[in-house]
Amino acid sequence: MALGPRLDLRQSQSLVMTPQLQQAIKLLALSNLEIETFIGEALDANPLLDVGAQAPAAETVEPPADVRATALETSGVDRLIGEGRAADDRPLDIDAAALDRDRDTGDGADAAWGSDLRMGGGEEGPGIDERAALGGTLSEHLEAQVGAVSRDPFTEGVARYIIGQLDEAGYLPISLSELAGDLGVGAADMEPGLALVQSLEPTGVGARGLSECIALQAREADRYDPLMARMIDNLDLLARGELSRLKRICGVDDEDFADMLAELRGYDPKPGLRFGGEPSGAVTPDILITPKADGGWTIALNQATLPRLIVNRGYYVELKGECDDKASRAWLSDKLADANWLIKALDQRQKTILKVAAELVKQQDGFFRHGVSHLKPLTLRTVAEAISMHESTVSRVTSNKFLNCPRGTYELKYFFSSGVASADGEGGASAEAVKAAIRQLIDGEDPKAILSDDALVDLLKARGFELARRTVAKYREAIGLGSSVQRRRQKALAGVR
Repeated sequence: MALGPRLDLRQSQSLVMTPQLQQAIKLLALSNLEIETFIGEALDANPLLDVGAQAPAAETVEPPADVRATALETSGVDRLIGEGRAADDRPLDIDAAALDRDRDTGDGADAAWGSDLRMGGGEEGPGIDERAALGGTLSEHLEAQVGAVSRDPFTEGVARYIIGQLDEAGYLPISLSELAGDLGVGAADMEPGLALVQSLEPTGVGARGLSECIALQAREADRYDPLMARMIDNLDLLARGELSRLKRICGVDDEDFADMLAELRGYDPKPGLRFGGEPSGAVTPDILITPKADGGWTIALNQATLPRLIVNRGYYVELKGECDDKASRAWLSDKLADANWLIKALDQRQKTILKVAAELVKQQDGFFRHGVSHLKPLTLRTVAEAISMHESTVSRVTSNKFLNCPRGTYELKYFFSSGVASADGEGGASAEAVKAAIRQLIDGEDPKAILSDDALVDLLKARGFELARRTVAKYREAIGLGSSVQRRRQKALAGVR
């Protein structure tokens, strides 16, 4: 076979991500307040851009009407922006594995623990206002519990002092001997106060290290057996990935070891972070939902935070008359093209957001009318398929954006929730609806007959929810409710006082 150079002609298709297309994709993920900042920078950079009157009232949609009417009849770059697809109708290879999961508050190493946002809330779930109220009140949250569970004034005083020394994660970074010196008492006198703090919710606060924090949670869940104690005492091996060595130390087989790891990752390594260090600021919604007299819904973008851009044609004509050389005319032409593109991209962004919001309200109509008990399981893919968009586009649209409705202000991601099987085998229920049912049952329990997780399983099954006991325990902990043992102790002490 002879070897030698030759020329071949081949055809192939590829998607070229132009800077403008990349910028348009980024615009989808920005909130209205972030868009306001972006527009301010654009106004400074382009003399042809100007702020016009507010967008017309036509920027609203009314589901369940045909939401496709809100889409622009576009082509080329605009269609790529709006639908997240290549010219040959292939999905853009960007974030194709969009976020299709329950809300997640962890990141980095903390996310591996699988810690959820575990805090209280009304039947509607933790709305933005409720989260803001909880956000800066870790110490207040603990202080309120101390008075209900303490019988000894001295121990209560020590506990309150310890609470004031906790860091934002809920840990005690100062040794008891140092604190005892501050109070002028012996270190042994501090122990009952620390034990009191460690008995409060959220479980794990007052720990002096990660191992103690996890051990407190394991004890509360009645899972702190000798094998789990060995694993918790050797968390450094887990951090270094020495799983084989850790399994040998625990003395368990592969199946038990996997169960123990799953259990361990269910605990919260930083329980104090469920509450912020400072009061949260008010959240500005991007989308406004209002009921109509005929029973429908009107959906509109919050124009108060969305400046409308226009091209200053008069200034363009004035500058064009003064452009005598080729370079100046090319610069002015580029600025005009940039201004027109940005206006078109922002217009497409608004219509895309409205299109997604309309389908979201259509899918979750029961929630807006009746509350969280009617929240349906919903995925990004379901919405994307309904409005003929790519899943990654819907993911960007629902990121960093909030919706205001008569029931409160919610992040758009709140409405995407995994489902659980129904007892009759038909359909399913949102995880948020199950959490609301658990909270309602526990709030109404008799202090003399505290409901166990097994009892909750039976009561939930009667309501149409088919869940395992471990799942019930997971949801109960996720909304910040203690075990039956802890609730019995707290309610008994509260009754004594």
